[in-house]
Amino acid sequence: MRSIQRLLRHALLVGIALAVAGVPALSTASDDDSAAIKKAEAAVDMFKKTDPSLEKFFKNAKGWAVFPSVAKGAIGIGGAGGKGVLFEKGKAVGKTSLTQVTVGLALGGQSFSEIIFFENDLALTKFKGGDFSLAAQVSAVAAASGAAAAAKYTQGVAVFTAGESGLMFEASVGGQGFGFTPFDAKKK
Repeated sequence: MRSIQRLLRHALLVGIALAVAGVPALSTASDDDSAAIKKAEAAVDMFKKTDPSLEKFFKNAKGWAVFPSVAKGAIGIGGAGGKGVLFEKGKAVGKTSLTQVTVGLALGGQSFSEIIFFENDLALTKFKGGDFSLAAQVSAVAAASGAAAAAKYTQGVAVFTAGESGLMFEASVGGQGFGFTPFDAKKK
């Protein structure tokens, strides 16, 4: 009987410790969300300053995913990854992630920022549902003054990138896959 009581007491103490340890994690998650939104908004400001003609996409898009920093590297086989924020009608609605694996002629490493604009509800819904990846024929427009003026949507998306650093002899966005977690999902 004493061993059962000791086991129950130990289980109770472990449960209390885990509950107390989880409280700071909850406030950290909120802080992390705020930091992610600030980084994404800073990236949006950088894109707008680099190319003011992007304003038409911000005005007309159903939403946009902002990846402030995507790291990419390759020696033949390569990969890319980054974290960002999804905005719907200008409001941050959740965190998103980007992954990409490439095979072929590629050498080097780079980091860049990326924005994906969603032209319609179907493209945005697919992205939010996790049923979204960029097809091989989708290419990114390098952000430069006036570059967005002639850019058009392809399959409901328009992609813009801005280099941060590094040298890469391959800069395709085809094959990028994405994950999405709404901010309110963490509160449930």
